[in-house]
Amino acid sequence: MKTEEPYFIREAKGTETPLILSIPHTGTEVPPPISRRFSCSEVAALPDTDWHLHRLYAFASELGAKTIFARFSRYVVDLNRPRDGHALYPGRDETGVVPTSTFESLPIYRPGEEPSRDETEERLEQYYRPYHERLAQEIAARRERFGVALLFDAHSIVSEVPRLFSGTLPGLMLGDVEGTSADPEIARAVLSVHENSGVSFRKNDPFKGGTITRLYGRPGEGVHALQLEMSQRLYMDEGPPFAYREDRAERLVPVLRASLEAFLKAGSRL
Repeated sequence: MKTEEPYFIREAKGTETPLILSIPHTGTEVPPPISRRFSCSEVAALPDTDWHLHRLYAFASELGAKTIFARFSRYVVDLNRPRDGHALYPGRDETGVVPTSTFESLPIYRPGEEPSRDETEERLEQYYRPYHERLAQEIAARRERFGVALLFDAHSIVSEVPRLFSGTLPGLMLGDVEGTSADPEIARAVLSVHENSGVSFRKNDPFKGGTITRLYGRPGEGVHALQLEMSQRLYMDEGPPFAYREDRAERLVPVLRASLEAFLKAGSRL
């Protein structure tokens, strides 16, 4: 799939619906001037990638959804962090919009080769701004056409991240920013799917939604946004080479499909 933009677009199949799928951390491209400064092979393997999510959610186009997903690694720029660098979860350790360390606290860059303030601004302009501008355009187009836009921000993470959380994360972690990013009926409809999925789940714990969910979710203006974080053990091997597991994915995809269908059905009634 070729593109001149720092993102990919997957069009809806058949009749378009109000649903938009955003996958901001699935990108794996790193420009050589950046990758040449990486500190070690472990960093070069891009361990904090939301691996394979554009593949896992390929079915979304059958639901009339347009999908926008990242082309470049979150080590280049993190599309789901605040542009100004402020904390999403004050008091909790977290990585920044242009991260300098991995989830395992490895330095991303060799000493003295971290991005400068000017380079950070350049990356924000080159990679961050275009993704968010396109996402905002797609949201506006659906609001105009359908009177409502339904944004689903998809993520995954390794099941154990001692730097960030103690213990093992549940399988499914739905976030609606404590009830502010989507109508409560929508969140309840999706959570009902998770309750009946046989997969461990939580709501707004430990993730309630990143920048994308918080920035665009405005129920009073007809834009409803949910974030779904998942433990990667549900569909892949969590260690290198981070292989996609068809056997696991086959069990998970029906749950994800039912989640999007519930989102679409509840949102279309508003």
